Amino acid sequence: MFTDTQIRNAKPKAKPYKLPRERGLILLINPNGAKWWRFAYRFAGREQLLSFGTYPEVPLSLARERRDDARRQLAVGVNPSDARKEARRVSATATLSAFAAVVERWKADELSGGTADYQKRVMRMLERDVLPHIGQRPIADIKPRELIAVFDRIRERGVEETARRARTVVGQVFRYAIRRGIAELDPTQPLRGERRVKPVKHFAAFTDPADVARLMQAIYGYRGTIEVRAALKLSALLFQRPGEIRQMQWNELDLDAAQWRYVVSKSRRHTSHSHIVPLPAQAVEILRELQPLTGQAVSLRPDAPLYVFPSTKTRMRPMSNNAVRTALRNMGFTNDEMTAHGFRATARSLLAELGWKTDAIERQLSHKAAGPLGAAYDRAAYLDERKAMMQAWADYLDALRRRTSVVPLRAA
Repeated sequence: MFTDTQIRNAKPKAKPYKLPRERGLILLINPNGAKWWRFAYRFAGREQLLSFGTYPEVPLSLARERRDDARRQLAVGVNPSDARKEARRVSATATLSAFAAVVERWKADELSGGTADYQKRVMRMLERDVLPHIGQRPIADIKPRELIAVFDRIRERGVEETARRARTVVGQVFRYAIRRGIAELDPTQPLRGERRVKPVKHFAAFTDPADVARLMQAIYGYRGTIEVRAALKLSALLFQRPGEIRQMQWNELDLDAAQWRYVVSKSRRHTSHSHIVPLPAQAVEILRELQPLTGQAVSLRPDAPLYVFPSTKTRMRPMSNNAVRTALRNMGFTNDEMTAHGFRATARSLLAELGWKTDAIERQLSHKAAGPLGAAYDRAAYLDERKAMMQAWADYLDALRRRTSVVPLRAA
């Protein structure tokens, strides 16, 4: 019988040698010190060897388990070596036919015909909303009910159009797989023609100063990561869309000029447009404290994004869209009380009540002017007034948080 002590103490010699076998299990010690597990057996009248890996990566207990599994296969007339080859073939086939693998082939063969921006949007949607759920599933095994669950998760975020686009793209991948002989059916077909009435959704938000004071105290006392704490503070101070906050990049910021300039990527009624966000002193201070942590390039790619709030998994992606929402839940605020998007409604409501011009507030929210002149949006519109408003808003939130006398939001 082998023992761990015996195995550890086995020293290499000039030539390979074996320790006495244990029910077919052999330990081969090579001159270079490598210790290989082997299983010796007879099948169809021939002596054969099966490798079980090296010690100590494969400990004695695991080597015995593999030996016992092989002996059970022999008992029912199966050659362990053939069984291993078949398992590897099945695994390789499953890997090549996994939905994620087919997506990569489809991307190279068909998606590559689109513009770089379109390719990026499609892959970002697949990587965010589809692949985490069905990426490792064999494409031929995916059923309509699995896809319904995937698309419903997207709808739960209130983005019906994204769910529709996801269904279209997933269908394209399945039809590509059919043409390549990898799948036989497109499970998105039964879902075509589906129409859902999109309910009017209002994001929960605090509009009472007492509630906002409680919220700000919780944010400044939050004990999460530095990045999430900063994202929470900036969400309140700047009240931009949650997606814009988490995708903020350092090259968009001019801290000396106290400005953040970016292209608005989401607007329900209008095309994309550039936007200037004046930064109050409190926001500049938060960003300067964060800069040594996330503001240094770590990628060899010169075009790699440098996110202010990178993902915990890779600097090549921004923070999860659930990070701020989860932090709010952890602080005890329910989804019916406050949401990441609710910071915008909070600022809009209180700023209007406290006398700031509606046009200045709407420009700060990155909403373009309504009517025929909307397309002529000027990103610098009301900029001086917005600078004053943003600093006054930050001071107002500080006063609420400290429960001191609330400073006037407007200069005399």
